[in-house]
Amino acid sequence: MKKVRILAVTLLTVLVLLVGMGAVACDGNGGETTTPPPGDGEETTTPPPTGDGEETTTPPPTEDGEETTTPPPTEEVEMEIVSAAFEEGGTIPVQYTCIGQDISPALSWSGVPAGTQSFALIVEDSDAVEGTFTHWIIFNIPADALGLEEAIPTTAQLPNGAAQGRNGFGTIGYAGPCPPPGSPHHFHFVVYALDITLDLSGGASKAQVVNAMEGHILDQAELIGIYQR
Repeated sequence: MKKVRILAVTLLTVLVLLVGMGAVACDGNGGETTTPPPGDGEETTTPPPTGDGEETTTPPPTEDGEETTTPPPTEEVEMEIVSAAFEEGGTIPVQYTCIGQDISPALSWSGVPAGTQSFALIVEDSDAVEGTFTHWIIFNIPADALGLEEAIPTTAQLPNGAAQGRNGFGTIGYAGPCPPPGSPHHFHFVVYALDITLDLSGGASKAQVVNAMEGHILDQAELIGIYQR
């Protein structure tokens, strides 16, 4: 009887061992595998691609932490000439004509281009019977002179270094509008910004001044005044 008990206990022990081994085998084959974390202990992430498959990038900040921006292009300033005596397309007062005092009007200009070394001014009547008629030629006006005062003396050389050419009447300096009675005449006051000073003396002709300016005009502006007798 004692041998039977020992045998039964032995069989029971073997059965328990067999059941335990089967459980371990099932756990080894059926359990889920885990992937060990990366070496630094943090999970790796991949940035999501953009719509076109490329990774998004952020422009580098400037030293003060703000993003760099491209400044807008500077707007070009056009040269302009005006007169306190009359507006663009306005009537030239009689005092600036041969009927009045025949003095030159005050003029001023702005928007001067960089590199300007001198200015020249030519005044012409585009409605003269014989064609364009020249009323005033003045050149080598200093680059820092942004205009002309009223009643410039009719001399070949001026104190500021400017010089005056001969007008259509054959005289030097300004000769105001003097059209015959009838239709209105348009007088063009054109100022030129030049990159040189002209190598000409006072009393030069319009042709000489125009030829000397060729290839040296940086910019120009025009003011038109009207006079009718």
